[in-house]
Amino acid sequence: MKLNRLQTAGLILGIIGFVIPLLFSFTGLSFAGHLALGIFLMAAAFWMFEPIPIYSTSILIILLEVLLLSGQGPVFMDAELPVQTLQPKETNIYTLPTEAVTEDSQILEVDPDGKLILHKVEIRQIVDGRADIKLPDLQGDMQIITDASHRLVGYGPNNYADYLATLASPIIILFLGGFVLAETSVKYNLDRNLTRLLLRPFGAQPKYILLGLMLVTAVLSAFMSNTATTAMMMTVILPIISRIERDDPLRFGVVLSIPFAANIGGIATPIGTPPNAVVIGALTRQGTEVAFSEWMILATPVVIIMLLVAWVLLLALFPTKTQKLELNLSGFFDKSLKAGILYIVFGFTVVAWITESLHGINSNMIALVPIVVLTFFSVIDKDEIRNLPWEVLWLVAGGLALGIALNNTGLAQWMVEGIEWGSFNRFWLLIIFGAVAVIMSNFLSNTVTATLLIPLAISLETSGIAGAGFDLLITSLVIGICASLAMVLPISTPPNAIALSSGMVETKHMAKAGVIIGAIGLVMVIAYAFFYWPFLT
Repeated sequence: MKLNRLQTAGLILGIIGFVIPLLFSFTGLSFAGHLALGIFLMAAAFWMFEPIPIYSTSILIILLEVLLLSGQGPVFMDAELPVQTLQPKETNIYTLPTEAVTEDSQILEVDPDGKLILHKVEIRQIVDGRADIKLPDLQGDMQIITDASHRLVGYGPNNYADYLATLASPIIILFLGGFVLAETSVKYNLDRNLTRLLLRPFGAQPKYILLGLMLVTAVLSAFMSNTATTAMMMTVILPIISRIERDDPLRFGVVLSIPFAANIGGIATPIGTPPNAVVIGALTRQGTEVAFSEWMILATPVVIIMLLVAWVLLLALFPTKTQKLELNLSGFFDKSLKAGILYIVFGFTVVAWITESLHGINSNMIALVPIVVLTFFSVIDKDEIRNLPWEVLWLVAGGLALGIALNNTGLAQWMVEGIEWGSFNRFWLLIIFGAVAVIMSNFLSNTVTATLLIPLAISLETSGIAGAGFDLLITSLVIGICASLAMVLPISTPPNAIALSSGMVETKHMAKAGVIIGAIGLVMVIAYAFFYWPFLT
């Protein structure tokens, strides 16, 4: 494997990032937190510069966590906390090993639940490696840790299965069901036939055809991957482009409408785009369940407004000279038995997902229906199953595993404690998270951005640093949705790259429209976070 300069730099930075926490000690961070910090820094560098594929980085994260952080790995396999019962020397005076006293004259007590309690103490004298300390009257015997620097201090190792289980997380199954539906829809031309039917009502005026293309793309992208939708729709617009004069700016608007609508449309459902899965998976682990229909109620209004904004913007930036476009919308639905099974399963699954709040069956469970039925009747065969985008599932799983490590080792809390988050009110916190998500997503993948930011938001919630007004669900929505609004560069999202690869649009066209959409989208999301979502959550 030959690496370019940027990838080589990323590989070196990743290795350095992994090693630094092993060589240097950071105050307030547990031993396990140092290991997790090394994994986090390595993952961030590898995800940004891609010296190895991003999905491979995710699998590497899980491997390192199993080896370095799990209770069955070589680091913590036989580790036990060195504890002893505190014995009195005289009234209120106790003697203990000096290793049990930290630099700031505190000792660590193990409470009955196994938690650690810091006690401020007065050291009377130190003789032959033992310290005499003064403590107030104790109620019963006190179990203390005799080595405050022990690797188990501040950390209870997870079972290795907790990290491996992310590969079969319910959110992974939800996405897999969506991928199976998308693959079979393409196989039996359901996507193209839906496009043909949905475009028919928009007539022959270019501006309405543009709107129709964007609506169709957004609807398909809500239930298929943004990349697959864009690839399919780019072939749909070729006959339309051929009917537009070469000097007509509308050509640029039509080409850009596809990736923009795909990116926006993916926001609408939990399966529309991986950042949604990252948000829902993280919230679920925090005890907050977001139903399929609930996500749609929260996100769809943003999608509708942003689609209209993008439509108006594209018409303004690329005004049409063409007065009329006649489209050939002929075609027919596949009437074979297997196609009929697909139509029934597709309709049932979508309706069941949307009506989850009515019947109470979890959307992750419903996702098993298309997987089972379509494979049972061989609507999708083993070769097509092999071609599903498994790398996306691995990427999401790695993000979930990283979130577990950041939370359980105390790393996420340690990372946010260095910033005076309490000095920011709720408005500025949402602005910061939203703006950072939009900016980062223009240079990293949307999924990676959400994966890096969501654990920080969770830490603000669990630590209480952000204050009582902090709302994890709304903040996570801001991060997830803003991560999907990055459309400035070809590298921002795969749909953008596909549009540029067509040769019909240049980066300057994409950047001009993408910056404006990102800025308007950020304002729109913040407005929803204050004036719409609080009334529904």
